[in-house]
Amino acid sequence: MTAGANQGLNSARIARPARVVGVVLALVCGLALAACAIGGSTPPGATAAVGADQSAIPHQADPLGKRASVKVALLLPLSAKGQAGKVARGLKQAGELALFEFDRPNVLLFTKDTKGTPEGARAAAQEALSSGAELVLGPLYAESVSAASSVTRPAGVPMIAFSSNRAVAGNGVYLLSFLAGEDVPRIIAFATAQGKRNFAALIPKSPYGQIVERSFRSAVSQHGGTVATIQYYPLDANGMIEPVRSIKSAAVRSAQAGRPIDALLIPAGQDALPTLAPILPYNQIDTKRIKLLGTGDWDYANVGREEVLVGGWFPAPDPQGWREFTRRYAKTYGGVPPRISSIAYDAVSLAVSLSNGPAGQRFTAANLTRQSGFAGVDGLFRLQQDGTAERGLAVLEVQRFGPRQVDRAPSAFGSPQYSGLPSATVN
Repeated sequence: MTAGANQGLNSARIARPARVVGVVLALVCGLALAACAIGGSTPPGATAAVGADQSAIPHQADPLGKRASVKVALLLPLSAKGQAGKVARGLKQAGELALFEFDRPNVLLFTKDTKGTPEGARAAAQEALSSGAELVLGPLYAESVSAASSVTRPAGVPMIAFSSNRAVAGNGVYLLSFLAGEDVPRIIAFATAQGKRNFAALIPKSPYGQIVERSFRSAVSQHGGTVATIQYYPLDANGMIEPVRSIKSAAVRSAQAGRPIDALLIPAGQDALPTLAPILPYNQIDTKRIKLLGTGDWDYANVGREEVLVGGWFPAPDPQGWREFTRRYAKTYGGVPPRISSIAYDAVSLAVSLSNGPAGQRFTAANLTRQSGFAGVDGLFRLQQDGTAERGLAVLEVQRFGPRQVDRAPSAFGSPQYSGLPSATVN
């Protein structure tokens, strides 16, 4: 998931670490409430430990005057047990880091605890609006997004949520997460630009697989290719064998007909790919002739351990953005951020980039869905009218010791890479 769009998007461009504005304000924030995060005023590493709830500092408590005129709420399951709570803390810290690096003192970011439940999310949203929030970031879970939006929608306050369930998007709710199937057109466009025309797919029997299949068929058709076969595999090792055999049979038939299969899409992640991959050479699927294609689920450490996957292509954010973000996060907080934390950073960055507009006009649907989009840790993105996010992705090639970039992420929507034309031909 990357930094770095062009200077033309400077209103959304990620800033470098900024100077500390004032010791007095830092002390007031620390004493008044550990929850407060006023743009750039206090290094995030100096804030107190995450509590169960955090409230906004009222304007009259502002010692410098006319600060924090733009209030943004961050709804997270901070008190949830287990992994959810850990992820929530990473999201919170990433959001604070964005605010600090932008150094925009007119923005107040305050956090409300959803407790990881729909009821908690609804209450957190009500508290956020009572505190004057003009924009709500989060929550994390689909059920919580639905509950919180039942409060924000009637009030006309937009929400940029972190759920990956597109069913909760729309009507003032935007999802900044990476959604299933949205990355498939990028890899198909790149593959066809490299001369691949006859496609096959090994798709999991799951709701995710259904979404990917629709996106795959549409993208192949759009770019002038053909679908030779689609086989569906269950998420167990024994059940994967027969679908792979069927792919091999289809490859033989296609070759005999003079239209050999030259690309195979496998939308699988770390939970299934290491089991599925060895079955390919066992069934004599020649990956030197049939290019393996993945989705963003291939973007995990040590994917190149499976020899058969080396040389395969998959879409993902430019890794440089995540590396730079991780370095800054670790320097500030002393740990590695959850992978999803970049979404919170980008959400706060977006809010800050629009914060100079007049009250009541800065977070309109037109501004949130502007055609030029925004630039963040994970690269170029823009929110769409239906509430989903569109992203500019790079194409990476699996190598034994880490992927290499074979096609850079677009610098602007409408650039050659975004249109599916590669920046260079890959052998």
